[in-house]
Amino acid sequence: MKVSNEFKIGVIAVVSIALLVLGFNFLKGKKLFKKSTTLYALYLDVQGLQNSNPVIINGLQVGSVYKINVSKDMKRIAVELNITKDINIPANSIALIKGNPIGAPSIQIELGDSKEILASGDTVITEVSGNMFNDLLKKVDPVLYQVTKAVTKIDSVLGKFNTILDPDAQQNLGTSIENITRITASLAYSSASLQELLNANTGALAKSLQNVNVITSNLASNNEKINSVVTNLDKATAKLAAINLQKTIDSLDATVNAMKDIVYKLNKPDGTLGKLLNDPTLYQNLASTGNKLNLLIDDIRLHPKRYVSISVFGKKSVNPPLKVPTPDTLNSPYYIETLNGPIIQR
Repeated sequence: MKVSNEFKIGVIAVVSIALLVLGFNFLKGKKLFKKSTTLYALYLDVQGLQNSNPVIINGLQVGSVYKINVSKDMKRIAVELNITKDINIPANSIALIKGNPIGAPSIQIELGDSKEILASGDTVITEVSGNMFNDLLKKVDPVLYQVTKAVTKIDSVLGKFNTILDPDAQQNLGTSIENITRITASLAYSSASLQELLNANTGALAKSLQNVNVITSNLASNNEKINSVVTNLDKATAKLAAINLQKTIDSLDATVNAMKDIVYKLNKPDGTLGKLLNDPTLYQNLASTGNKLNLLIDDIRLHPKRYVSISVFGKKSVNPPLKVPTPDTLNSPYYIETLNGPIIQR
């Protein structure tokens, strides 16, 4: 049997439409090929709630928001919930909208203790519909109403706090707590060390204070000596202040300048002292005179009769005079005068 092209196109169109419908329902939160429960909730403010947002019970997602219907007067917003988990929800359970500052809001169902179970198509109690219950509870037991209200607020705060803390933030918080524990242990150790330091008997600070006390006692006992020393220092400083140091410095400066003039004149060859110190002729003349005196003394020693004649039996000596000193005077140079100047002879 031959199938026409039109039939094939029709089959393909039907399958495509079916897949489109199933995919649309799947994206809206309905489970395919699985039984689900539909619940309704009424709110005045959905706080940005949208389709496919999760429905959570005890931290577990049990379904999602399927559809949101709005009345014309905007006084009631009906939210259709698609519960995909096979669970029993008590009739007095409350559905609350939990905001998330870093994500999408969700609906959290607080389970009640009623033995009656919600069926598919029932309306769950919300913050709006729960006002009647709260008013009744307020009249019957005001204390329990306040406790319930406080617990609700605490639970909301804790829920937001747990939502904000992602795994990395929780790990960082754990690390911070561990660091705080270490710091506390260090402070305890430091406190023990400080206690040991401040011990009145064995502490280092106590010993230091004792040493300071001994030093101050010694200073107190030698107060008179210290006063005497301070008095002497005061007198010495007064005398030093009374001395005209500037006059002394000026006098010393004048003396130094005079010494400079004397040294300059001694080094200058034109003056008498300069010639005496710098002219070698004086030295040569003195050396020559010394040699002549040595020669005369040697001649007198060797030929005394030439200068003192005391003769009884003999006659006067006619030995020639000395021209060169004897060897015992040769350590000094001997100058012989010539026409060209003195010649040193050894």
